[in-house]
Amino acid sequence: MTIINWTQLILLKNKRLLFKLVFLSSFLALFIACSSKAEKQQADKEPIATNKEVVSFVYHRFGDSRYPSTNISLADFEAHLNYLKENGYQVLTFSDAIDYLHSSKEAKKTAVITIDDGYQSFYENGLPLLLKYDFPATLFINTESIGGADYMDWKSIKSSENNGIEIGNHTHSHAYFLNMSSEERYKEFENEISKTQQLIEKNTGKAPETFAYPYGELDEKMVQIVSDAGFKAAAAQNSGVIYSGTDLMQCPRFPMSESYAALDKFVSKAKMKALPVINRNPSSFLLTDEVLQPKLTLKVDSFPISLQQMQCFIQGTECHLETKNLPDGTVEITMSPQSAINQRRRTLYTLTVPDKDGKWYWFSQLWINPSIH
Repeated sequence: MTIINWTQLILLKNKRLLFKLVFLSSFLALFIACSSKAEKQQADKEPIATNKEVVSFVYHRFGDSRYPSTNISLADFEAHLNYLKENGYQVLTFSDAIDYLHSSKEAKKTAVITIDDGYQSFYENGLPLLLKYDFPATLFINTESIGGADYMDWKSIKSSENNGIEIGNHTHSHAYFLNMSSEERYKEFENEISKTQQLIEKNTGKAPETFAYPYGELDEKMVQIVSDAGFKAAAAQNSGVIYSGTDLMQCPRFPMSESYAALDKFVSKAKMKALPVINRNPSSFLLTDEVLQPKLTLKVDSFPISLQQMQCFIQGTECHLETKNLPDGTVEITMSPQSAINQRRRTLYTLTVPDKDGKWYWFSQLWINPSIH
């Protein structure tokens, strides 16, 4: 072999070595970058601290007595805000409350004010009171109604956002999605979420981070669609307190309308604790006409609750309640209606119980029969 051939061979080997070194360096850099991204994603999803709770309230209309079932008087609403201010609650938007739950910040009394549908009465009557008390809130809007009779327009929505109001997704049409066939339901639901995200971002400059189910109606696949869309959290309409055991895609809220808006009722909800439910059977909350008296069984974490003072409420009928202490120290609680509830579209089961210190704990489940229109 000539000297030239030897030289070429050495250069060829060095090039191969250099190529391997470059490839290895690139691989290591990519691995480190992916690891850092994974660590960041994990950090963004730290578990909720077990000692933190958030009480959330839902309002619709303000000072509009034409619709008492969804309205609150301005005097009652201001009384609510004044109580929160005077009693040291931190009031956060819905998305900020979720961030707080995941954060290392100390536990505080925390409340969230949410408003559904975007009625003009919020902008004219509710927002000025929030500004007076320097409180933020979250407004869930259904974009098809924007600018229509009794509804806010984009200008007032943007103005609200500029004044500390988070804008959330409430779908485009605010339809009864459970009335649709399953084939149509999920396609329409997903399309409407996407359309509303685009419209809100176009008109406010920011895509929503939170969602609220129209009428509080949902099924398991709808929950998955909302989760896959990337929302921080979603609000339902069963009452209760958000805590470490809450499915953040089904956050409970206490309704506030004229029927429930008296200050003493508001205060009792603001002080409420979350009942730590380990397991719920059945997991589905959809009913059919054939299920007349659905039974709900809960396994509740062990803590010094007073079983003798436990209370059970079912809309439209009496509640039959059974409790059993289990060998592992937990409590099994079974709720069932004394009469049929299958002719109601929505029926709420509610359970309350105090502990030895007199603090009250709350759980509720909303049953839905889609065949009742």
